[in-house]
Amino acid sequence: MSSVAPDAREQEPLLNSGSQTSPEQADSNIAWNLISGTASVAQIGIWVLAILVWYNVLSIPWMLFTGHPLLASSALLLQVQAALILQPTATSSQKQQGTRIHYILQLLSVLCFVAAFIVIELNKGSHPHFTSPHGILGLITIIIVVLQALVGVIQYFFPVTVLGSVDAGKRIYKYHRWTGYVLLLLEVATVLAATQTGFNVNAIHIPTWIVVVAVALVLVGVGARIKVRKLGLGDA
Repeated sequence: MSSVAPDAREQEPLLNSGSQTSPEQADSNIAWNLISGTASVAQIGIWVLAILVWYNVLSIPWMLFTGHPLLASSALLLQVQAALILQPTATSSQKQQGTRIHYILQLLSVLCFVAAFIVIELNKGSHPHFTSPHGILGLITIIIVVLQALVGVIQYFFPVTVLGSVDAGKRIYKYHRWTGYVLLLLEVATVLAATQTGFNVNAIHIPTWIVVVAVALVLVGVGARIKVRKLGLGDA
């Protein structure tokens, strides 16, 4: 019977309003999720990447374009934190707290992504848009980011109004998680493509190999903590 309880908790909706919280749960600090296990590996990767971008971008004269890499790297940093804070949660209490923090971080991330997109569009002006691999991947990424955010808001805040029931919202949790991980792959692919742009090659000179290592650390750190049951896999 002890093996049934964890599985049952995994199926509890995020909006379960049960107020019963064990002392062990109450004493736990959810911030530990950001560094526990392989999260520390992901943190090393994403912070190295963010610092690398910010340091090199701010080392050259400020221009309109400057905001694009700063905002985009900040958005990715926030998204990784949002994933890490929610990954290990299992109980209803942990899920509720983790999801609230996840929502705030993702909201900030989406705002940064949209702002980065607006900056690059303004900077492009009358020049051709979406002609490079980085530009095309970036466009696809921002579209999926916005759609993913909308689905997350609906399933958490308005499952009954939009989907008909909390259970209906719960049924799409696994798809939301799947999309989130696929989106992370798309985002890091966009970052890797950015190393081949004229701005990096001619201006800031961030070595591609360092970006590859940082991205690999992020993927290993996040990927190792994925629970296949939360993705709808491994069910008996």
